[in-house]
Amino acid sequence: MCSKKLIAITGGIGSGKSVVTKVLREMGHEVYDCDHHAKRLINTSPIIRQRLITRFGEDIYASDGFINKALLSSIIFNNPDALAAVNGIVHPLVKADLIGWHLSCPACHNFVETAILVESGMHTMVDEVWNVTAPVETRITRVMNRNATTREKVLERINSQSTSMSEVSVPVKTIINDGITAILPQIVALLGSF
Repeated sequence: MCSKKLIAITGGIGSGKSVVTKVLREMGHEVYDCDHHAKRLINTSPIIRQRLITRFGEDIYASDGFINKALLSSIIFNNPDALAAVNGIVHPLVKADLIGWHLSCPACHNFVETAILVESGMHTMVDEVWNVTAPVETRITRVMNRNATTREKVLERINSQSTSMSEVSVPVKTIINDGITAILPQIVALLGSF
């Protein structure tokens, strides 16, 4: 019988978290993608639906029953209070969903990918953190190419994200994803440290 571990994969926009999770999945490991499941829960959870409607009105969901992304984006854009309200509604249910997923997985070690580890409070739920890093210029180029956006918008996003690990009390390991250093040997070494 193994002792179950939950390892967070985090890092700022463009750092390459998804590359690390793709490698882990190809190696046969389970990875919970917080963004994916948050979007799923926003559209399927009656609790989230009712709380968002109570806070923002019936129009927050479109006639097809799915979240009105354009309206939600316009509400939370440059409105920290509205963003905090949405996060306060969604994050607790994502965390509960994550716990259920982790407990139901037969593997000893499971992974969770999250860009907002500390902000979501997930740092208190994990046993270890793998922080994916890359030079700022590399990150900017990656995001500009991926999202067809401007350098200024990417820098604004990078500057708005908290990258401090000072509140994390579990071991934090670094994975360098600079486009030069091989990722697979780093992952294999970290997996071998369990």
